Amino acid sequence: MDIQAYIQSGIVESYVLGLANAEEIAEIEQLRLEYPEVNQAILDFELSLEKQAMDNAVSPLAGVREKLFDRLSSEFEAEAPVVPINEEITATPVIPIQPQTSRSWKWVAAAAIILLAGSIWMNIYYYGRYQKTASDYQALVTERNSLQANTDLYQTKLREMDSSLLLMQNPVMAVIKMPGVPGKEGNTATVYWNTQTKDVYLLAAKLPTPETGKQYQLWAIVDGKPVDAGMMGNCNGLCKMKNIPHAQAFAITLEKEGGSPSPTLSALYVMGKI
Repeated sequence: MDIQAYIQSGIVESYVLGLANAEEIAEIEQLRLEYPEVNQAILDFELSLEKQAMDNAVSPLAGVREKLFDRLSSEFEAEAPVVPINEEITATPVIPIQPQTSRSWKWVAAAAIILLAGSIWMNIYYYGRYQKTASDYQALVTERNSLQANTDLYQTKLREMDSSLLLMQNPVMAVIKMPGVPGKEGNTATVYWNTQTKDVYLLAAKLPTPETGKQYQLWAIVDGKPVDAGMMGNCNGLCKMKNIPHAQAFAITLEKEGGSPSPTLSALYVMGKI
């Protein structure tokens, strides 16, 4: 297994953010035990999330803590016990213990409340940051997949174009240019006919985009009669057509999708003699 490719696939981020499925979780937990680099990648991403959250932390409004302490202090003073003053002086003054103990516990409770409030606020804040990070990460994954799909499509087109170029440069290819017929002079197409194998390839240099339900059909004129040479599809370069052993000319008509047994002469676009 290519561990670096596995780490860069996005599975580590999905695992940490809780987006991985059960199978992916089981797999990565097994791999992090076998491969230290997988475990390190998980730890690094967790640290990066924590750093991002701390860098973007928002402090509570100024004065919140002071107001809370003032409020609690006022309540404690209002509840402080009043010790009556006796006219008689006693030899041994008695110091009340219970009120002091009660007041100490109230300060402890106040501190606990402050810590609890801060903890709740931090949990809400970090959960919000987590949701945003997860959403941003999912958007990046979608964008990356889209870019990868486009890249694969472009590479496929380039390979097809390279293959077409090699075919066109082959010296055994006969090149039959088909200019537009009267009234459609702006249209052009070219047939590349292998004189050895008799394979036929079509390059539609300039033909209008067919309307819905229509498709271009290539015809070989054999002994004065049209012979179906195939339908033109969506080709990135040369379209492979039917094998034609011999012909005197080629022509293209616009027919219903799927083809016609005979050409529609009113829909003739280009034609060229061999």
